[in-house]
Amino acid sequence: MLFSNLLRGYCATIILLLSSAMLLNAQGMHPAAQISYVKAQLKEGREPYFSAYKQLLAYADSALTQQHHALADFAVPGFYVDPEGHRTNSKSLQTDSFHAYATALAYVLSGKRKYAKKAVYFLNAWATTNTRYSQADGPLVMAYSGPGLVIAAQLLKDAGQLSGKELQRVERWVGEVYRVACNEIRNRKNNWADWGRYGSVLSAAFLEDSGEMAENIRLIQSDLHHKIAPDGHMPEEVRRQDRGLWYTYFSLAPITAACWVIRQTEGTDLLRGRGTGPTIQSGIDYLLRFVINPESWPWYANQRPGSPDSWPGNLMEAMEGIYEQAEYGTYAAEARPIVYPIHHFAWTFPTLMKPRLTY
Repeated sequence: MLFSNLLRGYCATIILLLSSAMLLNAQGMHPAAQISYVKAQLKEGREPYFSAYKQLLAYADSALTQQHHALADFAVPGFYVDPEGHRTNSKSLQTDSFHAYATALAYVLSGKRKYAKKAVYFLNAWATTNTRYSQADGPLVMAYSGPGLVIAAQLLKDAGQLSGKELQRVERWVGEVYRVACNEIRNRKNNWADWGRYGSVLSAAFLEDSGEMAENIRLIQSDLHHKIAPDGHMPEEVRRQDRGLWYTYFSLAPITAACWVIRQTEGTDLLRGRGTGPTIQSGIDYLLRFVINPESWPWYANQRPGSPDSWPGNLMEAMEGIYEQAEYGTYAAEARPIVYPIHHFAWTFPTLMKPRLTY
């Protein structure tokens, strides 16, 4: 009897480990089913996919001529202390992250090796040069600017376009530099935590680390009631005076992106979680309500409402299919195809790679 119980326990453990491994091969931000679906739309010349694809190729072709800006020490001073130093060093990672993402995605959709080679170039540059981050905003800016590199690495890994040495090199950078920065801030109360968790989720998917994935799921579930009030406003973000709308978006973008990656990678659906507390959708609804009518924002005057072709158009475009809310798409429609190529990388190509519940 004792042997039988031990055997059953052993088998259950093996099954759990195998299940986690299979889930963690689901391609993170862009699962295989999504890529296949988009390719099918492109083959038929369907819009808005075809126009969005041409837009992606224009960005990717531009990236082919660019040189990397990798820094050994990604030192980002606080913006209000040294705005020029903050902008300059932030841009180094933001530019290369976007170029890597655009060329890697162009490769998996087109099959043209020139794009894969350039994406590998940017990944190798950061993986071999960057060994640390520092100063007040170093971990935050690394967390929100680096996702393009990690997504590119996932795409190329799944496509077999990283050699063994290149993959080891990139895995080391993700595990020892990028994820460390993300995990340093993922327990904060405001958008810092959201970007930290999103980056950590991407890292867990790429490194196939089920333990880290589970911890990020736990963290997201643990404080959603704090982040989103019953009426949908985000208490930590609305206090940012005339940037309250921006910071509400800047929190929702990584929350939704992290939950999307979790759903594709591990299977847990946090995006559409049901319960007695606030939901992510209530936060999105609240944001859209006041983006359309910023003068009604109850927290602080002179809000900057964004626009359909920038933020929060990219978020609304991405969330239309998840929540099947026509008003999200109505807001974004005039700007299609939408790309968000600067600063942070949650919903970067939302028209081309539009999330759907099923493909």
